[in-house]
Amino acid sequence: MGHVNPTDDQLRAILSTSRTIAIVGASQRHDRPSFGVMKTLMAAGFQVIPVTPHETRILGRTAYPTLADVPEAVDIVDVFRRAEDTPAIADEAARIGAKALWLQLGISNEETAARAEAAGLTTIMDRCIGQTVTHLGIKRAAL
Repeated sequence: MGHVNPTDDQLRAILSTSRTIAIVGASQRHDRPSFGVMKTLMAAGFQVIPVTPHETRILGRTAYPTLADVPEAVDIVDVFRRAEDTPAIADEAARIGAKALWLQLGISNEETAARAEAAGLTTIMDRCIGQTVTHLGIKRAAL
């Protein structure tokens, strides 16, 4: 049997207890889905860290080339990359001690899910974290 995403109640618990979300594949281009999701997560009160080697700042936040370069603890790694790129991202998310790996809408990879879950990460695939935060009404207290 393949990977099954957590229930809405489980997602609510993950999002309610998380503060910092790293967005791998973030972009400062307004027409990119990652840009809109970053704005949604920031508006909901999350500390959002863009991870991309192509930018230095996005929405006023310092961007880092890799997850390993992020100088603070990350709770959720949200991924905007091709499915074939995600197994290595799962390994890196585990190395930095993230609690969850979230693959955006349209992205799924069973190998990635298996690797992430074997490392103890809750794994969500083919679901938009921004839509989920809005749907579940998640709002973090001001940082």
